[in-house]
Amino acid sequence: MRILITNDDGIDAPGLEVMHEIATALAGDGGEVWTVAPAFEQSGVGHCISFTHPLLISEISERRFAAQGSPADCVLAAFHKVMVDHLPNLVLSGVNRGNNSAENAMYSGTIGAAMEAALQGVPAIALSQYYGPRNVQLDDKFEAARAHGLNCVKAILDKAPWDDKGGYRMFYNVNFPPVPAADVRGMRAVRQGYRGDGRFGMKPADAPSGRSFMWITGANQQDPSGDDTDATANLEGYISVTPMRADLTANDALEAAKAIE
Repeated sequence: MRILITNDDGIDAPGLEVMHEIATALAGDGGEVWTVAPAFEQSGVGHCISFTHPLLISEISERRFAAQGSPADCVLAAFHKVMVDHLPNLVLSGVNRGNNSAENAMYSGTIGAAMEAALQGVPAIALSQYYGPRNVQLDDKFEAARAHGLNCVKAILDKAPWDDKGGYRMFYNVNFPPVPAADVRGMRAVRQGYRGDGRFGMKPADAPSGRSFMWITGANQQDPSGDDTDATANLEGYISVTPMRADLTANDALEAAKAIE
């Protein structure tokens, strides 16, 4: 198996090292793991791509490249330059520092990379490590992802559906719970949740020079997101697995919207 890994935390992020371990074990002795990741942190950029400026890409070592762009840019760079003659069978994005459950999924560059891979026609999985009081003080905050990531990815590849009938291809969003590895209770296939009060905001700050700046602020990440949803499952100690597509259509409202015709 030939695997491409990327992330949104940057080429030197510790979560990418965890992902490399998972991918190497999955690829096996005859496989290959390629890395194309952002040269610097790109958290929160979603599915952004660089339409308006060129993309510099640098080879750091064998099969390891840094691109000065977004995670989706990195996938495009891999498919159309770095790996153009030997495309990957699978794209793994992460392991993200912090959760991409509930409304966080809408902003995630980690998920943006997996989405772009799916749009390019290749199976993809985004993986993120939830932080919370039970794991944030661990020596290895990625302990749950490191211990359970390989089996989780294998289970998705072997047992979960992968549509290939055209249209928007499916990809998967995985979040490891904010607990020590030994306390992970299993996996649950769940919907994307909504915390309700999980909105981002802004806090103004004035510099000594008199210039005004704004800091993005987040909400409490320890709130559940409703029954049978990702953040709730994570906070209960489960790995959440959510099938996703890039289609944003509100299908439940489409028939009623036909009243405009």
